[in-house]
Amino acid sequence: MKGDLGIGSVREVNVKSGLPATTSTERLELLDDEEHILGIKIVGGDHRLRNYSSIMTVHPEVIEGRPGTMVIESFVVDVPEGNTTDETCYFVEALIRCNLKSLADVSERMAVMDQTEPINRY
Repeated sequence: MKGDLGIGSVREVNVKSGLPATTSTERLELLDDEEHILGIKIVGGDHRLRNYSSIMTVHPEVIEGRPGTMVIESFVVDVPEGNTTDETCYFVEALIRCNLKSLADVSERMAVMDQTEPINRY
């Protein structure tokens, strides 16, 4: 992490997903704790994603009768030369699935350790 945790801060990510990349550099573009919104832009790394930006929102939900969380992520990205739109979307969607799986794993471990706080519905 470079800089304070705020808009404009940059983090270096070591990619361990099995996807064709080992590093990614991301800049925080939007952070709204009250509305549970996070926006990032990828600004470097050893992958082919160019002009990638993403907005993630988090929403409390009841899932199968239990409190849970729905995460929605939308993105825009340039299609690299030599790839199709479908190939690029497949790659990004695989990356998002991997990130969401990691987020779920961490959240579930925190819940088991009773380190979570409920999000009040509006």
